[in-house]
Amino acid sequence: MNWSYRDTVLALCTLAFFATVTARLVISPVVPDVVDAFGVSTGVVGLALSGMWAAYALSQFPSGLLGDRFGERRIIVTAIGGTAVASALLALSPSYVTFLLFAITLGAAAGLHYSVATTLLTRLFDRTGRAIGVHVSGAPLAGFAAPVLAAVAGNRYGWRAAVAVGAAVAIPIVAVFFTQIRPTEPRRPEQPIRDQVDADRLAGVLTRPTVAYTTALCAMGAFTWQATASFLPAFLELGYGLSRTTAGLLFSLYFLVNGGVQPVVGALSDRYSRDAAAAVTMTAGLVGFAVLIAGDGLATAVAGVACVGVAMTWGAPLQSRVVDVLSTAERGLGFGLVRTAYMILGATGSVAVGTAADAFGWTVAFGTLSAIMALGLSAILVNNALSLGY
Repeated sequence: MNWSYRDTVLALCTLAFFATVTARLVISPVVPDVVDAFGVSTGVVGLALSGMWAAYALSQFPSGLLGDRFGERRIIVTAIGGTAVASALLALSPSYVTFLLFAITLGAAAGLHYSVATTLLTRLFDRTGRAIGVHVSGAPLAGFAAPVLAAVAGNRYGWRAAVAVGAAVAIPIVAVFFTQIRPTEPRRPEQPIRDQVDADRLAGVLTRPTVAYTTALCAMGAFTWQATASFLPAFLELGYGLSRTTAGLLFSLYFLVNGGVQPVVGALSDRYSRDAAAAVTMTAGLVGFAVLIAGDGLATAVAGVACVGVAMTWGAPLQSRVVDVLSTAERGLGFGLVRTAYMILGATGSVAVGTAADAFGWTVAFGTLSAIMALGLSAILVNNALSLGY
């Protein structure tokens, strides 16, 4: 197969996503050092990280509107460039207050990328499932690489160097993107953004049955993803009694499986159906979390983690489904709106599962995730049985 311009766009959008995710993930490994540097509690630093993730979720919606108004390329370049600048400022923070502000800025800048990049890819690819699957794989690849890069930089040069890795990764990528990707024509260059932000119109999009159904499935997936990303290493260490090193290696396995399987699941959703591919991911989650809570020992942990890695590829078929049920004219607005909605709902996964683990133990906490995957699978089966799909 000959390499085409659209393949270049896909590759660079994936690298851009890798950069925006890496910039956020390199912070977590050096949280104890940040606590010591500013003389604050872990909870206070956690507040800054929560602000960063909240800003990331909230900026999904306006990114689509900005893409319609100014063209996708301009917004993607702004997102990667803003990520680089915010990461550099975060690394140079002289106080906790500035660290908090720059963390929020980083989340807002990074959040501008994904929705508008997805809209750009849907312009170029008919097989959107495969394209989105490749694009989404930038996140698990960042999840695998970021802790390693942060550890190497942090151990040698301190926490500021670890945080600055985000800028070091983003700068060359934004330069290549700017020089290699042609400007894109905006969909609504003359229409003011405020004219598109109508409460009744937005509510109408979200409450449309096909959109509401897909958003609900995405929220279930996002809930389990957030909880898994936050607590899988702790569960393996405390629930299985594995060493911290072994738990970390299994966490890397989770990201490797997730990144490798994303394009495959996306391609399956193109060839068969979005719901069939999503059902595979939900089934893998139901089985994977059940194996983790029922078994013990390294072999069981490896099998469970691998299944969970497959489960978290739900984004490829379900995000493609969002695109499918939106008209061409409303994709810029609608996709960002849906992503903001389900990411805000999904963000409760960390709080809910962490609280459940404290109150009832890890078995109940991770059993909840298996139940949510079962609920998602049931919803898909019922929807298809009743012929309510699009």
